[in-house]
Amino acid sequence: MTSIIKQASLDELDDFLPLFDAYRVFHGLDSDLEGARAFLTARLRSNEATVFIAYNAETNQPSGFVLLYKVYSNHAMASVIVLNDLFTTLEYRGQGVGQALVQQAMQYTKDSGAGKLRLFTTKDNTTAKRLYEYLGFVQEQGFDIYELSLA
Repeated sequence: MTSIIKQASLDELDDFLPLFDAYRVFHGLDSDLEGARAFLTARLRSNEATVFIAYNAETNQPSGFVLLYKVYSNHAMASVIVLNDLFTTLEYRGQGVGQALVQQAMQYTKDSGAGKLRLFTTKDNTTAKRLYEYLGFVQEQGFDIYELSLA
């Protein structure tokens, strides 16, 4: 399948919203379109996130997205782009959509002058890991990740 990748703005929010909600549901969270709309509107309006949406070139149907955030590395003294979310709808999996979106994220990272593109994935997400390794990502060995929930 041929994809057209487009950087999302608030104009594409209605295309992005169902994908984002499906991504959250895929990860075991409850559907919350109203909450997702508020969250995404705030991220896009403030330029805190960069989102690329894949569209089927023949039908113009949204088929996936990648959501990126910019952070900074004191070690590298450079910006780092975090590939926070990658999602392809069920009907388009295995057709190169995810690969096209990650490659778009790689190009965006290069173009932005960031030093690295970083991502996290669950330990059991073998399909995604194969894709990331195929595209040249290397698993970080030097750090353990800790999290503290304060909500």
